[in-house]
Amino acid sequence: MSYFGDIHSVFTYGGTCYLGCDGSVLLDDTEDFQGEKNAFPNRNSARGYEVIDNIKADVEKYCPSTVSCVDILALAAREAVVLVGGPFWPVLLGRRDGTTASQQAANEQLPSPIEPLENITAKFTSKGLDLKDVVVLSGAHTIGFAQCFTFKRRLFNFQGTGKPDPTLDASAISSLQSMCPDTDSSNSNLAPLDTASTYKFDNMYYTNLVNNVGLLESDQALMKDPKTAPMVNSYSAYPYLFWNDFSTSMAKLGNLGVLTGKKGQIRKKCGAVNY
Repeated sequence: MSYFGDIHSVFTYGGTCYLGCDGSVLLDDTEDFQGEKNAFPNRNSARGYEVIDNIKADVEKYCPSTVSCVDILALAAREAVVLVGGPFWPVLLGRRDGTTASQQAANEQLPSPIEPLENITAKFTSKGLDLKDVVVLSGAHTIGFAQCFTFKRRLFNFQGTGKPDPTLDASAISSLQSMCPDTDSSNSNLAPLDTASTYKFDNMYYTNLVNNVGLLESDQALMKDPKTAPMVNSYSAYPYLFWNDFSTSMAKLGNLGVLTGKKGQIRKKCGAVNY
């Protein structure tokens, strides 16, 4: 797993600000709460926490109790995207860290790769985002990996038919079946979300959907819905349109549930609350 494969898992909408930009995903379990790291959408998926911990330790040496973990997370997300060829966007600073986390809330509120598109859209809109944000932020899947269990039913038993998903390209099915055999032992195997340009931030994610080789059901569903398919086609044809809209949506996402002023705290260590 590459550095950017790890860091992507923390920085997509399921890992940073979807539940609120307060760095709750970074907190370890305590006697008072179960953290979000082991919530179903994050378990063995969100990674790269040590990257943020190391940055925080360095920052604390020179600017103690000044820069929040969630600001570091927001900046690192942007820099990771830029370093793999993606767009730059302005990141407002001054967020403060939350003092609790909820595994239950993460399980209930984070989008799942096997949910219907209307459910995922409802979760976005409940946070002040819209359908366009769903399509644009899903484009973060141009980098990163997915565990086999999140899409395996498309390969062997789609919707209980005992057969592969008929909409998935035949060559993709063959390749993925060898990568994710129909055994429980392969559930945690990893497959690239974008085989065309795994380590490059570009618009190939949308081209994959147009060509029916999107890995996750929730991704390919964007091409099946008449409300989202035109946006998928546009982002596939015009990479700079995707770049511009992704920057806008990431800035919008980064302002959800922000704590400022006397709310929250600036954690000394990202995995634990200050006492």
